[in-house]
Amino acid sequence: MISSERMAMVDRNAAALGVSTEQLMESSGNAVARAVGERAAPDDRVLLVCGRGNNGGDAMVTARFLDEFETEALLLGRPETIRTDIARENWDALVESDLPARTITDSREFDLDEYGPDLVVDAMLGTGVTGALREPEATVARRLNAADVPIVSVDVPSGVDADTGEAAGTAVDADAVVTFHDDKPGLASLDCDVTVADIGIPDAAETFVGPGDLLALGRDADSHKGDNGEVLVVGGGPYTGAPALAARAALRAGADLVRVACPVPVAREIQGYGPDLIVRGFDGDRLAPRHVADLLDRAADQDTAVFGPGLGSDDATLEAVAEFLAGYDGRAVVDADALQVVPEVDTEAELICTPHQGELRTMGGETARDWRERADLVREFAGELGHTLLVKGRHDVISDGAETRVGRTGNPGMTVGGTGDVLAGVTGALAAQVDSSLQAAALAAWANGRAGDAAADEFGDGLAASDLPDRIPQALRDEGE
Repeated sequence: MISSERMAMVDRNAAALGVSTEQLMESSGNAVARAVGERAAPDDRVLLVCGRGNNGGDAMVTARFLDEFETEALLLGRPETIRTDIARENWDALVESDLPARTITDSREFDLDEYGPDLVVDAMLGTGVTGALREPEATVARRLNAADVPIVSVDVPSGVDADTGEAAGTAVDADAVVTFHDDKPGLASLDCDVTVADIGIPDAAETFVGPGDLLALGRDADSHKGDNGEVLVVGGGPYTGAPALAARAALRAGADLVRVACPVPVAREIQGYGPDLIVRGFDGDRLAPRHVADLLDRAADQDTAVFGPGLGSDDATLEAVAEFLAGYDGRAVVDADALQVVPEVDTEAELICTPHQGELRTMGGETARDWRERADLVREFAGELGHTLLVKGRHDVISDGAETRVGRTGNPGMTVGGTGDVLAGVTGALAAQVDSSLQAAALAAWANGRAGDAAADEFGDGLAASDLPDRIPQALRDEGE
């Protein structure tokens, strides 16, 4: 089962893998034609009611596969207002093929008795559209529902939310639905036959993180400072570069505000890495249990906390990490030495843990050389922990115990120290912007690897972790834009 948002990502990932939208639309239209053939008799009249998006485009393709029926395609709107190039091309193909096709721009023009269909294909609106139907779709839906004619809907009945099965107003009461690639959550609640058609999307489009995953990101044009994420990085003491790299990466990954909590002796040095960082020191030269209450207060006002970069593994520090996590109920990225306390901590926090494979073993997990076998092991261990794991490697494996994703960006030059700190910061920023921890971690791994690949193009194996943060913004853009 797949949500409409995730389906849009998978479609785009499939295109990036070389399976074009044109191919998928041809397969979708063919699948709908098969469903029509199972429900209509030869020479029956079939009316295809097409919207101006890709859902309508699917039905326009369908019309070309219905030679044994008397068909007519009806476009709701003017051809020049068709919203996608591929749907417009398929409308033009219908017209040029001299197949019966007409347009209506006013709901009053829709007279079902005039068409006299034995079956109707509903392709007005698809899974990407929510809310109440507007005109002329609303009137068309009411007239279809009032008629004694079977209806086959493309992907989802128009007006129905594919994720919930609910309708904000009038919706098509379909007898059958042909949906694509995987079932949609909302279809189970409908009183109709549902067919899931395989349209040729490869498994890799779901397994591997790709440009489609960028659809999870978005910034409201009316947003204000802080609306796009506030991140607290807790680190430093034995090391100063690690928390600075994580904080800079969080800024470059789109967080509005990034604060660093670190020991006073290293605060000025960390501040020197960038004027955009808000650095606040705590007493002593290492994190200790006496600092936890103050850190919990600071973290309560943040969207995410990044815990671990440069903290070290002093016993008192690890005790403080455990106390913080036990008292924290927000979302946190846990990295580096802080990871080793996670399996023993009882916490209400939603954790994203970012170990390399050695750290995974220290946590009690298992790994394997083959990424497929490793993915199964990571998924199992994530389920035991009850948290999301992002296990770094040639193939990054990301799992929350239920779903598993794989990132395959990056290069051997990224074995240099500090790239994991950059990843922790990117993950923290994206976790402040994206609802799903799994999606945030998957996208962070992909973007961090792309930034590393861009740095390797310039510096080869001589890249440094400090080369990555400024390349994160481009890594979080679709090359097709």
